[in-house]
Amino acid sequence: MLVTLLKSTPDPEKTVAMAARLCYSDSTIAELEKKVAGVSNEKFLGKILKMGHLSVLEHAGFTFGVEGISRATSHQLVRHRLASYSQQSQRYVTAETPEYVVPPSIEKDAGKKKRFERAVKSAYRLYKELIDAGVPAEDSRYLLPNAAATKIIVTMNARELIHFFRLRCCERAQWEIRDMATRMLALAKKEAPYIFRDSGPACVSGGCSEGEMTCGKPKEIRQRFRNL
Repeated sequence: MLVTLLKSTPDPEKTVAMAARLCYSDSTIAELEKKVAGVSNEKFLGKILKMGHLSVLEHAGFTFGVEGISRATSHQLVRHRLASYSQQSQRYVTAETPEYVVPPSIEKDAGKKKRFERAVKSAYRLYKELIDAGVPAEDSRYLLPNAAATKIIVTMNARELIHFFRLRCCERAQWEIRDMATRMLALAKKEAPYIFRDSGPACVSGGCSEGEMTCGKPKEIRQRFRNL
């Protein structure tokens, strides 16, 4: 899996701070820009987040490139509707070579891994035979498994990212999307450390949200994400 931050709003924390200050100020936007220039936004952003004034976070956008995730995970990802997605099409892009994801629970068992890969490669061989025989890729792709690797570009604003991380960085999330979300959070934190300071699963900033389904490791999880 490869996750990269392709682009983000320039100086996202300044943009969010300006939007928040504007709500409570009679200054012009030009005057506000001068006031926040060179000023640390840590305390102010912390206050805004604590107040729950999260709409201002929507002014900061982040675009990620994700490669090597399975179709099983991309199907989970696109359920987050407050986002924009562009995914490599199996209808127009022919899979020339087998590219797929092997789950760790299968990877660790040599016998299971061998059988898994044999089945996946067999599906890809028949897929290629159909393509070579003139069957359209849009029909041949019906053979490809959920394990098939894909590429996708994802854009979310900071508010939606915080919500996404809360759900998908949790130990209860499926392992592959959790790995992807954690990598996205690490990149977002570098770009906007104060906005995403307490981001991660619910237990990072408060109590566990999973009730009886808790992983039982809130202190460990909290420490891990605060050090991310």
